[in-house]
Amino acid sequence: MSKKSVQHMLLAGFLFALMNVSVKLIPHIPAIEIILFRSVLSFFMTYIALKRIHVPLFGKNKPLLITRGIAGSIGLMAFFYNLQTIPLASAVTINYLAPIFTTILGIFIVKEKVAKRKYIFFGISFVGVLIIEGFDPRISAFDLGVGLIASLAMGVAYNVIRKLKNSEHPLVIMFYFPLITTPIAAVVSYFFWVMPQGWDWVVLLTVGVLTQGAQYFMTLAYQNANLSKVASLSYVGIVYALGFGFLIFDETYSLLTYLGMILVLAGVLLNVTSKK
Repeated sequence: MSKKSVQHMLLAGFLFALMNVSVKLIPHIPAIEIILFRSVLSFFMTYIALKRIHVPLFGKNKPLLITRGIAGSIGLMAFFYNLQTIPLASAVTINYLAPIFTTILGIFIVKEKVAKRKYIFFGISFVGVLIIEGFDPRISAFDLGVGLIASLAMGVAYNVIRKLKNSEHPLVIMFYFPLITTPIAAVVSYFFWVMPQGWDWVVLLTVGVLTQGAQYFMTLAYQNANLSKVASLSYVGIVYALGFGFLIFDETYSLLTYLGMILVLAGVLLNVTSKK
């Protein structure tokens, strides 16, 4: 995996961590409404960027691009729900099963080979997530289910990004995300609308800007590196989430919950350091 791919993924992870904090700062605004604002901002920023570099908006492989947009939309809605309903680090940890789903799905979608021992590493991470859910009363089985849906959908989206490596500009791939998400979020938001007040507007703008930067660097990383390797780097976000959760939201965890997080990270590190 190239140094640039590592840098792109680490930067994307940090920007996503700041976005997660921003979402949690406005729990009184429905998650779907935050997604709507984020999608509208992303739509116009990506549209302007594509026009400036004279790249066709709708790309070549429309079925795959639409699939990426739908999968990304489902994953985002489910993840934002978890961000607002359970502790930050727990939401992020469950969400970071996405790299595992990415790798497993990659066997079938992009035909990547995965060494058998990596399934043991994946299992370690899954056990860690189950420990987190089982020993934290703030996380229900429903919350865990929503988190798994988010992770699975993101795994599909990341694989589609890889398949589009040689045919689409990264900004075109990004463009389909808000193109699909905006109308869906607009319809649902109509039934749950809460008018933002004061600083809410600043936070909503921040969510959009941070997301745009994070999506761009993440797309570059997934287009130019082995899926299982680059996906695992996203787990650094668990460390960010623990720090931000403690410093900003006064979140604390039991020793067993920390053990679960350690197991998740252990499975990832074993996957990253494995040569094949």
